[in-house]
Amino acid sequence: MTTILAWHVHGSWMSSFVQGPHRYLIPHDPRWGGWALGRCGRPWPAGAEEIAPEALADEHVDVVVAQRPRELELAQRWLGRTPGVDVPLIYVEHNTPSGHAATTRHPMADRDDLTLVHVTEFNRLMWDNGHTRVRVVPHGVLDPGPLYTGELERAATIVNEPVRRWRVTGTDLLAELSDTTPIDVFGMETDHVHTAVDRPKDRVCGHGDLRQNHLHAEVARRRVFVHTPRWTSLGLSVLEAMHIGMPVVAVATTEAAAAVPPEAGVVSTDVSVLGRALQRFVAEPDLAQLAGKAARQWAQTNFGIDQFVERWDELLADTVEGGRR
Repeated sequence: MTTILAWHVHGSWMSSFVQGPHRYLIPHDPRWGGWALGRCGRPWPAGAEEIAPEALADEHVDVVVAQRPRELELAQRWLGRTPGVDVPLIYVEHNTPSGHAATTRHPMADRDDLTLVHVTEFNRLMWDNGHTRVRVVPHGVLDPGPLYTGELERAATIVNEPVRRWRVTGTDLLAELSDTTPIDVFGMETDHVHTAVDRPKDRVCGHGDLRQNHLHAEVARRRVFVHTPRWTSLGLSVLEAMHIGMPVVAVATTEAAAAVPPEAGVVSTDVSVLGRALQRFVAEPDLAQLAGKAARQWAQTNFGIDQFVERWDELLADTVEGGRR
């Protein structure tokens, strides 16, 4: 069993990461805020252990899995060991470059003391990684089950802070898309999204941030899932919707074009094409159900939790063995 120091940064990704057969030490101290969140009450396996930062110095750690640059400094302070020198280091990049898509250098570029892991091939392509060792470990999500009913003639989308993030999350597109199909928006700070896009609440309706099991059940009642971000690595909500058994209509940027096959929905950069696709899925429930079944099969085959855990097990074993050498 490998002992891993890792931070709780992205809840959905971490929920998948801690499913492996390892011991996961997760810093927890309210005084550190987002730098030591702990489990946050999530129903993770017993192997995911909260630990006070000051207790880490007495722990044997086989590998550090960092996700933000400052975590390297925190790991050195809390462990009393230098990541990448005294303990093997993996750095996971969840995001697309925030600067120019083709020229932004990754903060871990040109380092020989770590392995840089991207969650999509698109990320690896866009970041300038220099000569750093790079691996891609695609997302895997816990299967919520075939919950799809599609009983409501509406579309669903999941996006956090849609008004603040606006064009990045494609929030502005909800106006035109909702003219063809009413859209329910789930996520943090969605209460006033209808006002921001200047549409009646019955056309664009924010439902807030629901607990995951409630969220999945509510999303599954909608006829189709719509994914609008212009610039994102790959929304895990898309993979969850596909596992649920929903057809997907998505903006064809970043990894979405590779993640959603034609039989599972419609992916396009033409907003009018997306609008017509939403309209058709709502009008033809049999078509929606057929596409949703294809989406679920594809997601289970390509983005299942077993494949994700297996890929991480292999990488962790290689990294720890390399550290021993």
